[in-house]
Amino acid sequence: MAILLRMPEVAANATHATLQAWTRQEGDKIAVGDCIAEIETDKAIVELNADTAGTLGRMLVRAGQEVEVGAPIGVLLVNGETHADIDALLAASGGIAVPESQPLAQEPAVPVAPLASEPATAPARIFASPLARRLAAQRGLDLATLAGSGPNGRIVRRDVEAARAEALTATPAATPIATPAPAAARPAPVRNAGTDDFIEIPHSNMRRTIARRLAESKSTIPHFYLSVDCRMDRLLALRAEINAGAARKISVNDFVVRAVAVALREVPEANVAWTDTAMRQFRSADIAVAVSTDTGLITPIVRAADSKPLSVISAEIAELAARARAGQLRPDEYQGGSFSVSNLGMHGVAEFSAIINPPEAAILAVGVTQPMPVVRDGQVEVAQVMRCTLSVDHRAIDGALAAKWLAAFRRLLENPLAMLV
Repeated sequence: MAILLRMPEVAANATHATLQAWTRQEGDKIAVGDCIAEIETDKAIVELNADTAGTLGRMLVRAGQEVEVGAPIGVLLVNGETHADIDALLAASGGIAVPESQPLAQEPAVPVAPLASEPATAPARIFASPLARRLAAQRGLDLATLAGSGPNGRIVRRDVEAARAEALTATPAATPIATPAPAAARPAPVRNAGTDDFIEIPHSNMRRTIARRLAESKSTIPHFYLSVDCRMDRLLALRAEINAGAARKISVNDFVVRAVAVALREVPEANVAWTDTAMRQFRSADIAVAVSTDTGLITPIVRAADSKPLSVISAEIAELAARARAGQLRPDEYQGGSFSVSNLGMHGVAEFSAIINPPEAAILAVGVTQPMPVVRDGQVEVAQVMRCTLSVDHRAIDGALAAKWLAAFRRLLENPLAMLV
């Protein structure tokens, strides 16, 4: 019998999600495990895979439409049913079928009547991330001409950027690289009641979620802040020695994540989260690392960073960050951390305070490493100094405990060999 495909709860406690794109057309044969559609969560794009083999009979939701979790989005036919069977199923379930005269995808849907017969041949699917599709459209590139370097040959952002760079290299010097869009093609500004004009950019699911969570964090969590200056001379010297012969270059942030994890192992009372009924103390240091993407901030997690060598942490951060920017993270890869790190040092920021990412109880804000005058043995000298600020949930961690953890973290940065053994 026909089966209703429903919007899954792709993220914990999500009430709505957006159907980003259909990856199959009406009339396509579907095997178990085949990707039917791509669903946009608040943090990433995930695939909706078929649990049952059959034929995609009807799409009930258009690409780009936000849908309540559990609502019908399509119909899968498993025994050669017809359109009449689809209508009967929707009527019985209270669903509303989209008129077939209104195509749901960018391309015309493949005819499916009669469904019991062999369907028309559908064009070969192009496997590409949503970000790669958007960038290709913006740059006028045909995805069919690109070779994918992502998992299973999937076209990702770097493939589009490489193709664009190659196209620009092949462009004659006399030909302009890009022609400005005519004024009529640009978003029309909405006139303000005052003297300025502006345009309104619709919120993405990620931006709405970030706004909600940050507002909840600041309004419900009693934040307090501790700052410390860390001398980085030894760490920078050790990093230069490691990178001189390493295939993968280690960053200062890699050292920071490792030091955070080891400090949590040394001070396990700080590796906690507040709940209404009990304090939750974590057995391992799962460090969430803030990564900036085109659609907002996401925090992929390095699991058990206290038990991993620096080289593994470095490789994991690089791989997770790349997939985060391509929208390819699974929910379990950015949910469930025990502590967060936000580093703006690479942007030249000297000091800042970060907002706690609930239900975690602390987040470390990392500034730039820069030469500063310091006093040692009564003498003024210049040292490489990095300022870090710890934001703490006072319900879960008291001031003395936060200071104890921060002292352990500082000691590990200033004596970096201690965190590598």
